[in-house]
Amino acid sequence: MTTTVTNNIETAHSLKQIPTVSIYGLPFSKMGMDETIATLTSAIDNRKTMHVITANPIMIMSALEDSSYYSMMRTAELIVPDGTGVVWAAGYVGQPVAERVPGFDILHRLMALGESRGWGVYLLGTDQQTIDQAAANLKQQYPGTRIVGVRNGYFGPEQDAEVVAEIQKAKPDILFVARSATTQEPWIARYKAELGVPVIMGVGGSFDIIAGKLKRAPKLFQKLRLEWFYRLLQEPYRYKRMLVLPKFVIKVVREKEKVTKARP
Repeated sequence: MTTTVTNNIETAHSLKQIPTVSIYGLPFSKMGMDETIATLTSAIDNRKTMHVITANPIMIMSALEDSSYYSMMRTAELIVPDGTGVVWAAGYVGQPVAERVPGFDILHRLMALGESRGWGVYLLGTDQQTIDQAAANLKQQYPGTRIVGVRNGYFGPEQDAEVVAEIQKAKPDILFVARSATTQEPWIARYKAELGVPVIMGVGGSFDIIAGKLKRAPKLFQKLRLEWFYRLLQEPYRYKRMLVLPKFVIKVVREKEKVTKARP
């Protein structure tokens, strides 16, 4: 018991030491991928719950427009710079992050590491056909990592207790969640304490790519920081959301001295 308490205190202390850059009051991790994975591994080893938000400029702008969404993001134990716009903004204000840390890559790194550590993973979200196919593909790619539960994301508040109970029973080490942009992170934030899962991360459209419904951007697009554009080509209906990106750039340029301050 004493060892467990000591480990939890050490883990909590290490989490406070995560280097961050404040972008409109939201603390983005400056850590690179390897450090991020090490931090998440420590959380799992010590059963320390971490809500990981893989954030982009669209989420930042949503938070600035919605105080409840902003407050929710502030409760996350780790916010990583998934969007290239976030990486650019951090560099522009003179506090660069180590690199872009995509949630899709975090998912695969953890799945790979789970093979040697025997981790259990629960997949929650999207439609049933997609989540089932994603689970099958992940099992084939990472046979040593246990898929301890699979459920689609089409449920309302009246079913939350049932879903939480299912996840608690499965006792996963990692929970990946893919729901709508407005539901995904708030749902995790609301129930993370009850769930008791060490690492909980929203993964957006990752299951669609893993299941083969969508293709991930080729390396060239990733290198040129145009992964968002490649996704837009596959899902043109997302164009309205993408219009937020130039607005974010203009806002950061105009408010350079205010970007690292608290939320206006």
